[in-house]
This record gives sequence, C-alpha cells and structure tokens, in this order.
Amino acid sequence: MRTAYRTCPLCEATCGLEVTVDGDEVVQIRGDSADVFSRGFLCPKGVGLGAIHHDPDRLRTPLVKGPGGEFREASWDEAFALVAERLPALRAAHGPDAVAAYYGNPSAHSLANLLYGPVLLRTLGTKNVFSASTVDQFPKSVAAAHMFGSGLVVPVPDLDRTQHLLVLGANPLASNGSLMTAPDVRGRLRAIQARGGKVVVVDPRRTRTARLADEHVPIRPGTDALLLMALVHVIFAEGLDTVAEHVAGAGEVAELARGFPPEAVAAATGIDAGTIRRMAIELASAERAAVYGRIGTTTQRFGTTASRLVDVLNAITGNLDRPGGAMFPLSATAKRGTGSGRGRAFGRWTSRVRGAPEVFGELPVACLAEEIETPGDGQVRALLTIAGNPVVSTPDSARLDAALAQLELMVSVDIYVNETTRHADVILPAPSPLEKSHYDVALYGFAVRNVANYSPAVLETEMPQEWETLLRLAAIAGGAGPDADVAALDDMVAADLARREGVEPDPGRRGPERLLDIMLRAGAYGLTLADLEAAPHGLDLGPLEPRLPQALKTPSGKVELAPAPLVADVERLREALAEDDGGAMLLIGRRHLRSNNSWMHNVPKLVSGPPQCTAHVHPDDAARLGIADGEPVRVTSRVGTIELPAEITEDVMPGVVSIPHGWGHDAPGVRMSVAREHAGANSNVLTDGEVLEPLSGTAVLNGIPVELAPVAAARPAPAAL
Repeated sequence: MRTAYRTCPLCEATCGLEVTVDGDEVVQIRGDSADVFSRGFLCPKGVGLGAIHHDPDRLRTPLVKGPGGEFREASWDEAFALVAERLPALRAAHGPDAVAAYYGNPSAHSLANLLYGPVLLRTLGTKNVFSASTVDQFPKSVAAAHMFGSGLVVPVPDLDRTQHLLVLGANPLASNGSLMTAPDVRGRLRAIQARGGKVVVVDPRRTRTARLADEHVPIRPGTDALLLMALVHVIFAEGLDTVAEHVAGAGEVAELARGFPPEAVAAATGIDAGTIRRMAIELASAERAAVYGRIGTTTQRFGTTASRLVDVLNAITGNLDRPGGAMFPLSATAKRGTGSGRGRAFGRWTSRVRGAPEVFGELPVACLAEEIETPGDGQVRALLTIAGNPVVSTPDSARLDAALAQLELMVSVDIYVNETTRHADVILPAPSPLEKSHYDVALYGFAVRNVANYSPAVLETEMPQEWETLLRLAAIAGGAGPDADVAALDDMVAADLARREGVEPDPGRRGPERLLDIMLRAGAYGLTLADLEAAPHGLDLGPLEPRLPQALKTPSGKVELAPAPLVADVERLREALAEDDGGAMLLIGRRHLRSNNSWMHNVPKLVSGPPQCTAHVHPDDAARLGIADGEPVRVTSRVGTIELPAEITEDVMPGVVSIPHGWGHDAPGVRMSVAREHAGANSNVLTDGEVLEPLSGTAVLNGIPVELAPVAAARPAPAAL
C-alpha cells in the first residue's frame, strides 16, 4: 500500500486528492486535508476517479475501423500508419482547411493538451478549429478582451473577503465553480453569511446554490442583460457610482442605461421594479461586493453584453480590483505586471458557409455540420477530435451526427467509444487521469486564491503519453511520417518556448514537465518545478492582490467600459424590451454535482439513485399541459424532439422547463455500458445551430422556445379495427 497526492482534474475546483493504491489498484480516494487550497473538500466526482481508471470500457489500445464499419484493436504503429497514409494525402489534395479539429472540455484540464495541442494546430494550419468554448464561456472571454485587453484577463469574485455576492446564471454548488476556481464553494458562501454578508442568486431555477443563498430572485430566461442594465441605471440615477481613475467610459454607460429603468424591464424579466431597485442599492452600498455571472448568462442571446455588464457593475460600484470585490488572479505561470493572452483576436477570417467570424482562432462549433455537408472549395473532409463529444454537447446534434458519417477520415484521441468517436476511423486512447502528470495551467488563472500544485502520475502505463501522441500526429500532419523522432520534436518545442520566455530548459527533463518548468521559472513568482515537487500538497501564494492598471492590455491602458462593438449591441437589447414571447415555454439547462458534461456517466456511483436526466416542470404548467410526475413528456423545438421523464417541482419558475445536457447515450455502437443503462435524452437535439450570439459565435442554449406534451397525448390514436 502507498499513498499519493494529486489534484483532481475532473472539474474547475482543483481539489486535492489523497489516493491510496495497492500495486496497480486504486483502493481509496479521499480529500487531501493538507491541500493548501481545498483543505480536504471533495465532491463525488473526485471519488469516481478510481472507477474511471479501472473502467473496463475505457480504451487501452488503439482501434481502427475495418471495411465493414466494425472496430478492431490495432498496434500503435498500425494506427499511426493509417493516419499517415490518409491525412497528408487529404491535405495535399484539398488544402489544410479540408481538415478540421475539435477540442472538448477535458482538454482544458490536461497539461499535455494545453501545452502540445497548439503545436498540432499550428502544423495542421487549418482555419477550421472548433471547441467546446463556443457552447460555454466565449462571451465572457470576448467581453474581457474588449474591456481588459485579453480574453484571459478575467476578474473573479474574491469569495473569501466579500460581504455581498450577486450570482447570475451560475450554480457553483453543483459546478464547483466555473471561470471561478474555488473548492468548497458551499463553505465559502456560508463564510460570507457567517461574517454578516449576503448572497443573492438570480436564476430561473431554485438551484442548490439558490437554496443556500439569503435571497433567490427568479428571472425569465435570457433576460439577464436587461436586469443588469437596470441595476446600472439605478446606481447612476441614485448617485451611488464609484469609478476608479483607471476606468474609462463610465459616462457613456450611464447614458446607455438611462433607457433601462427598472419599470421598463420588469415585465420582460419577471422581476418587479421595487426588487430591482433594492438589489442595486444593496449592491452599491455593501462594504465589499462582487457580481458573478456564468454559463446561464453566457449561453443566451445576449451573452457578451450580459458578461460585460457584470463587470461594469463591479467597476461602477468601486469593487473591481479591490479586496472583497472582483479581482484578477496571478497564477504561477503568468507574468507579474502584464496581462496575458491573445488580446482582441476577432474576425480575422470567417467560416466558409455562413460567414461566421473567427474568435480567438476558433469558429463557432454550430458551423461544423454545415462545413462538412456543403460541397465546394474548403469543404471539411477530415476531422480530428481531442477529448470531445460534440454529437452530445453541441447544437443541432442530430444534424452533426449525420454529418460525421460523411467524412472521408476521422481520427479521435479519447478514452471511450462515445456518440462522437464511434464515427472515427482511428481512435488513439490516452492514459487515465491517474497515469499522467497534472498541473492546472488554465484554471489557476481563474482561482479565488493564488496557488500552485503539481501532481506526478500516480500509476505507470505502457501506452504513450498524450503529449507523445499529439506530437506524433503533428509530425504526420507536417509530412514527417508516422516514425518521426518524437524526442527531437519535443526538444524543438522546448527550445522555442525557452527562447520566448528567456530561460534555459532543464536538460534533465522532457515533455510537459520541461515546458512547465520553463513557464514557472519565467513566471510571476520565480518558482521551479522542483519547488512544486517538494510540496505535494501545493504552494499557497497568497490572497488575490490588486493588479490594475498594470495587467491591462487595452489600447488606452484603462478598463474600457464602453467598447464600440459592445455598445452597438445595446440597440438589440433595447428591441428586446418590446418583444412578446407569447407565453412560450422556455428551455434552460441544469448542472448536477455528480455529472460534468457527457463523459462521467459511465461511473456507476455517479449515475446511481434517481434519474438525473429529467424535465423539471412547474406544477402550474404540468396541470395546464396534462403532464404527470414521472411520466414521459415530449419536448419539441424548431429543430428537434426528445422524450424523457417529467419531474414536477416548484424549483423551476412557471413557463420554464429545465433539462441537463450531456445525455443521450443510446446511439448504436457506443461502448459505454453503464451510460447506456442510464442513457437519458440528448437535450442538444433541441438547440438550434442557426441561432448564435452575434458577438462571440456562441450557441444559444438557454431560453429556447419549446412545446411540451405528455407522450401519450402526443402520439396518434391507434387505428380502429
């Protein structure tokens, strides 16, 4: 028996784990009480890490598809040889844009993917890059790029010091935080209350977070931007604004907000004017306050405007970049005093079919199906997926599912045969999370406290590491063939990074560890990887500190509250005041503590108990529509129909139906036996790939008009005998 310590890679909380192993068997996983950040906190997902490692359905050898469409096991050399035979030929015949790449959510939690994925993309040279970002956080990133100069300079609530927290469209007790790395959110919110503060949650559903909060304010889906604009209106109208010297555009924001008094937005939002006015005054009057909006605000039709207004509120209440407000983390791989990221990278090219603009080097994933289906120059003929399941997690799923079958080549790096990878010609497995090293390069940039924690692999594996697979694919894409010298390629990558960072690479290291060591030595604290290796429970680098204006990368050197593209969107928001949805039922998503997107449903403990994939319907709507608790209901949108059990609950407001995404595991060929037993329904069959948030290209996943009917009533009556 031995004990190893590592950071959980399954969500954004970065909790410390204590892993007990006996040989190659994981005996127990529990929270690491000595972890400098999580202090022993652990959610059910972390406990399931051992089950993922031992899962008999997890791939351990490459699969290639034969002429009959059936997978068979293959050697690594055979699998790479097949890719080398077909991928360069496609690129040569049809150009680099004939090959598309899709990166799934787990890539953001993978040290290898974050460091070597860009190498592969540069070698592919394609403009057809897609990821889960355009069904997730891009509106927040776009707003940050305009306001702060970089999509990675994002303020987070200083949870441990705030006195007033306003949460919109987020359920951090289920998600463990999102663009807010914060283990034990429940404990942190209770601490706010214990020190006399207040937590307010604005959400169409009474979530786990809303139940804990001091106040829950139900809101009509998709109207958060209207509420936020009304809060801004009240703060300026009442003279409660406090604007720092390094903030520009406050006057223009005040003028824009004049047309959105609480009385004007009350009907659209479903929140009475008096409540809105009180919320604004309490926020502005609090000693230390922070506003936090997440996926419910980003995956709606005003996602970028809502994201901007969240930080406008933080700025005009004097709470931006001050303790207890919304602050900018400084991770160990970032530079002190300067912002990081790609800046304002928008619209440098557009998608071929509908002309959707690029954002941060990516196109909207809602465009992927049409790029495969539509003949012509630049048609996508090959697809590479990395740790992704877009058939379940992206819009208009049935259309994408059909489109993937038309590809001439599909290669996937994944641990499962899922709804997407079943279409692949070659699947290259990756080690389990316990078989590879880990460091949260991305997530520490959103942490509510500055920390650093490196985890070596807990268990050994004979399969190639993920970074080796990515480099080998890059070599094939670059024409070097399947037998390229991966070590030499890695030396080139390390030398290039060391040159840019101005440090010498450690000759005793290789792979992600060598790159991470370079980044740490060039980073804000001058650490080395050896420092982290000597601290298995992590290093506490201290509370968040003020970083403005030094961290800004805007042309003016100030926080720009009123950038022109975002100001122009206010007219679209103004038009929404006059809209009438005709009383349509509106679809929203739902988080669950034991689930994270689509890939954890093959762990028995995480899907045990009552069904998680149900349609939450308010009792008034159920009575009106003849829907019974536990009985199947048919949900229909403009683009699709699904059936699933109804769950009648007052936790959702009238006129709203809530369905979690990431389910629908009953497709032919899926090799996830536990998930198939708990298949659920794929809510993204209902989402419309034609409807995108215009500033970020993000799919609109919340506030979708749908019709509900009991399944028995929806089916035609049997013919008379």
